[in-house]
Amino acid sequence: MKLLGIDSSGMTASAAIVSGDILVAEFTVNNKQTHSQTLLPMIDQVVKMSGIGLEELDGIAVAAGPGSFTGLRIGSSTAKGMALALNKPIIPVPTLEGMAYRMAGFGGVICPLMDARRSQVYTGIYRMSGSRMECLLEQCAVDILDIAAKVNELNENVVFLGDGVPVHRAVLEEKIKVSYQFAPLHLNRQSAASVAALGMIYMEEGKIEDAKDHKPIYLRQSQAERERAKRLQEQGA
Repeated sequence: MKLLGIDSSGMTASAAIVSGDILVAEFTVNNKQTHSQTLLPMIDQVVKMSGIGLEELDGIAVAAGPGSFTGLRIGSSTAKGMALALNKPIIPVPTLEGMAYRMAGFGGVICPLMDARRSQVYTGIYRMSGSRMECLLEQCAVDILDIAAKVNELNENVVFLGDGVPVHRAVLEEKIKVSYQFAPLHLNRQSAASVAALGMIYMEEGKIEDAKDHKPIYLRQSQAERERAKRLQEQGA
């Protein structure tokens, strides 16, 4: 099986090609360039360098959200456009699951954290069970204090990763009472290789979508939508 993986859910943009149990090519950047500038050229490069033509792909795995609203729209529209043109399925990989899968060999619980601002994070809690990932807490948007309390309740060794870690590190160091660690720099952000690897499993399980049906997972309203709702509420008051 050959898959293209795409992740533009956060500051990191990443594209990868996997074939069977081999990561053939990956291109990842975290340089504050907009994903609209970087994603398509990155995909073009991994396809060229892998030697695997787009027509050979069995599907496109994409980080489906949550995350940056703009980043998710770029990734989603890119995956949809390619899948429609190639007549290939999309494998939607929830962003937090893709991130957690980076720590597949970790002996404890895995807690990815994406900064959602206003003291909130997008997060979930996972554990590897053999070769499969077990979800202990479905991905959600919560206050950093709430997820810290939940991790403490589990009373297990935990690893944190994601761009929410540097934002909330002081809180974590104060509030986490169990054994914990932070993922090393080469594993602490999104990776299209991880999305594609997990996408392999999900495709085998039949967790695929027709391109025309794919939509990002936002979990909460955008700032513009929240402001509009607030204005409408104030006008009706």
